[in-house]
Amino acid sequence: MRGMSKEQNDTSISSLLTPHPSPLIMPDKFQEECAVLGVYGHEEASNLAYLGLYALQHRGQEASGIVSGDGTQFFVQKGTGLVADIYNKSVLDKLPGHMAIGHNRYSTAGGYNLKNIQPLIVNFALGNLALAHNGNLINAQMLRHELEAYGAIFQSTSDSEVVIHLIAHSKADSFLGRVIDAFNQVRGAFSVVLLTDNGLIAVRDPYGLRPLCLGRLRDGWIVASETCALDLLDAEYVREIEPGELVVINDQGVDSHRPFPKVDPAMCVFEHVYFARPDSRIFGGDAVYTTRKALGRQLAQESWVPADIVIPVPDSGVPAALGYAEGGGLRFETGLIRNHYVGRTFIEPEQSIRHFGVKIKLNAVSEVLRGKRVVVVDDSLVRGTTSRKIVKMIRQAGAKEVHMRISSPPIISPCFYGIDTPTKKELIASDHTTEEICKYITADSLAYLSIDGMLKAAPGSPEQYCSACFTERYPLPFTRAEELQLGLFEAAH
Repeated sequence: MRGMSKEQNDTSISSLLTPHPSPLIMPDKFQEECAVLGVYGHEEASNLAYLGLYALQHRGQEASGIVSGDGTQFFVQKGTGLVADIYNKSVLDKLPGHMAIGHNRYSTAGGYNLKNIQPLIVNFALGNLALAHNGNLINAQMLRHELEAYGAIFQSTSDSEVVIHLIAHSKADSFLGRVIDAFNQVRGAFSVVLLTDNGLIAVRDPYGLRPLCLGRLRDGWIVASETCALDLLDAEYVREIEPGELVVINDQGVDSHRPFPKVDPAMCVFEHVYFARPDSRIFGGDAVYTTRKALGRQLAQESWVPADIVIPVPDSGVPAALGYAEGGGLRFETGLIRNHYVGRTFIEPEQSIRHFGVKIKLNAVSEVLRGKRVVVVDDSLVRGTTSRKIVKMIRQAGAKEVHMRISSPPIISPCFYGIDTPTKKELIASDHTTEEICKYITADSLAYLSIDGMLKAAPGSPEQYCSACFTERYPLPFTRAEELQLGLFEAAH
């Protein structure tokens, strides 16, 4: 890209930025993955599942489902939209039983389809089975083709359904043996909760890519994607379900198994950067809020700039901006106000309203910004389109200088482990320099957190994290067939 004229460079950057179908979904963010939750041993299992899913709404807003069981049969309710719009007292009254699993969905594989709403449910030779899955299986298509060749009939396009068919087709003697056999055949990210006639099974992939935790509520048990669900339910946090662990929960209590080959963990560092709720504890660390402040302090050490105020891009940029202000000795202000009551669709007015897609969600406070040198802190920058509009909005409000700071490294490669990532060509940092991106978003300066700085700020050992979206080094070695399926071979050549 170097050596191009300004006109050529602007055209090249603009051509990479595919417009997002809804301006309300911030184009400079990865879309959330999914949330899973399980309850066992409580007379109000479905009510607890509903409340837990409400706490986990940030992980998926497209659809939600709950399946409950009383030991003899399953009951199910699913719908599109937000948790509060799908369930009410009359709906939850139709979900009796002492155990339940739930799922919030943002489609990462299979696309939008009513049949893809989880939990997925089947009845087969060994009884009832329901499955809720957070993650993505990189060999799902190949397994699906093999299963279809043996006569399997799929009801959805979700990669998660492959697991159900593998369980049904397994030759193992016991139901648990079939589950272990199935999960040893899939590759990728999976934090899964299964509901059977006898109890719950929770499984986390050997790399631990997605979070999963275990909680206790009196005589009952809770499994959840994040600890914020346990907090809402007044449940006690017991521990993290470890990478490569399978937990069986039934009348006998909790039984732990280690049925997978041992590998080095590769937990998703982007959970700390953006996905997890700030009040959650994930991957054995403290609250995510603490980590995000540490990311901001590290960012200030690496890219301090003389300024009057530091402002966040709300809400996800707030902890990092606080950390940057503390680390840089600068004043923190709220210069952008977020409208929390915006739905997912609306009628857009004439194009004469500048930056409407961003202004419907964010508005600049001119009294805070006017005449100031402003540092704007955000957690990530994906396509650059929203950052460009935000910078222009801040200038329009009277800021003298606008310096953009990102509390994560440049995103250069897509994720195949359960995040709805744009393609590589849509990631502006994949083939543009920081200077080129800075010019595109019209900032006075732009700086990202270094990879070493991010891993230094994250809790635990740097070696325990997957940072493939920043490095293009994927922890699971791909087969040639998987490279072709995922488009990696063509991208590399």
